[in-house]
Parts: sequence; structure tokens; C-alpha cells
Amino acid sequence: MFKNLNAGAIGIHTLPLPETILLAQQSGFAGIDFDIREAETLASQHGIEFVRDLFARHNIQPGQWGLPVAWNQERWREDLADLPRLAELGAALGCRRTATWCPSWSESRDYAENYQWHLDRYRPIAEILRQHGCSFGIEFLGPKTLWASHPYRFIHSLGEMMQLAADLGTGNVGLLLDAWHLYTSGDSLAILDTLTAAAIVSVHINDAPAGIPVDELADTVRCLPLETGVIDLVGFMRKLAGLGYTGPVTTEPFNQRINALAAADPLAAAQEVSRAMDRLWQAAGLHS
Repeated sequence: MFKNLNAGAIGIHTLPLPETILLAQQSGFAGIDFDIREAETLASQHGIEFVRDLFARHNIQPGQWGLPVAWNQERWREDLADLPRLAELGAALGCRRTATWCPSWSESRDYAENYQWHLDRYRPIAEILRQHGCSFGIEFLGPKTLWASHPYRFIHSLGEMMQLAADLGTGNVGLLLDAWHLYTSGDSLAILDTLTAAAIVSVHINDAPAGIPVDELADTVRCLPLETGVIDLVGFMRKLAGLGYTGPVTTEPFNQRINALAAADPLAAAQEVSRAMDRLWQAAGLHS
């Protein structure tokens, strides 16, 4: 496993790829999430070796690229047409992981109808990614506060998402596994024993505010790893290590304080997140 930076997740939204890579190096990360379309632009302007060298010269790994298909919007077929080219680039850069999220509710489709709708949208994406040797992670959303106010509940647990991955049938679909969503779904860490490392495409870690019942936690209010100890992140990381997971681990705190710090001093924000992750690695007995 390696410490991975998603700059946008900590409130840094305007840095181009070269500066994001430098920021990751300066703040002690081993990898980054990146925009594959931005990488394509750089490769078209300067060549793919230029992009590879951006990562290599700073000893930063390409952790994962955000899925460039707006599968839940009208333009999804247009985006899908671009995916073979972009997946080929990702593979050429040595990054074969991409991921998206799945809403845990619907305004108009019951569970069965919505399940089929998601199969129809995700399967062509997964098939293209498979053809280029890429894995596709899908994140389930656990908090009850996300789905309870909508007419129809949808997938919001690990077991449901693994069933969807199996039903897609392409063999390259797994989890974007977030400790926050695992905790808020009501599952225990024991469910991780049902997984293999291959089932986990990427990982997010966050802590939860103290003193709030799990069913009342708001998805947009989270904490840095080990900040409160509400979520057993030490146990979570040890489970992943036991499975043999070796991919990116990213903090996504959605934290107002960190966002404000990032607006004033991006390096300070990245360094604070990095230090929090170092403390978790040390507490779990892992090598960062």
C-alpha cells in the first residue's frame, strides 16, 4: 500500500499535473490521483515520455485516474467513445486503475430497475477497460443520511456492491473501498475477510466526528485519519495488509478546516494530511 494524494479531496483544485506531482513529493506522498484528460493534453503537446518523466523524476506513482465517463449524464456515450484512447494512455503511463461512485438512492427507479440500469451503464465501461488491462473500482455510499430521504434506496453496502461487480461479469470490476462508507453502512471489519486483494481497486481512509450516532453522520463532514478514533482505521489497514493489497490509499476528509488551510497554503494542507497518514501507518505497524 502507498500513501496517495488526491489534491481536490483536500481542497486544492487548481494545480496542474506537474505542480500536483511536485506537491506530492514535497509533502511525503508516494502517489497521486490525476485527470487522464489533462495527461492526454500534456502527452499531445510534449509526448508521452514527458508525462512519464514528470512522475519518475519526482519518484511519484500514478495512483489512479478518475473515470472520464459521465455515465449518469446525457453525454455518457460521447465520453464512452473517448475511453479506449484514454484507457490506452493510462496503461501506457503504468496506471491501470480508475474508479467512480454509485449513488445509494434513486428518485424514480425501484431497486430492481435501478440495478439493471446501472448494469447497462457500467458494463460497456468495464468491457473497454478490460480490453486495456485496467481495473474499474466502484464506491458504495454508506451513510443513511444520503438515502433515507429519497423514494428508493439503492446499493449502500460492500456485499451489494460486490454482487453488482460479479453480475457485470467482466472480471475487472471491484471496489473503491472507503473506510468511512464501510463504517456508516453498518458493516464490521470482519466483512473484509470475504475479499481478495484483487477485489480492491483503490482505498479511501477517513475518520468520523465524535459524539454523533452513526445513522446521523453527514457525508460531507469527516475527519483526518486517527483524529477522533471513531472508525477503527488501524484494524482496517491491518485487514488490507493481511489481504495483500498493494495499491493507493487516499485521504478524502471533506473537512472545512483542511479546505481553508489548502486555500491559504496548499503545501501546509498536504503536509498535515500526510502526517496524519504517517501516524496511521505507524499505529498499524505498516511501512509507509
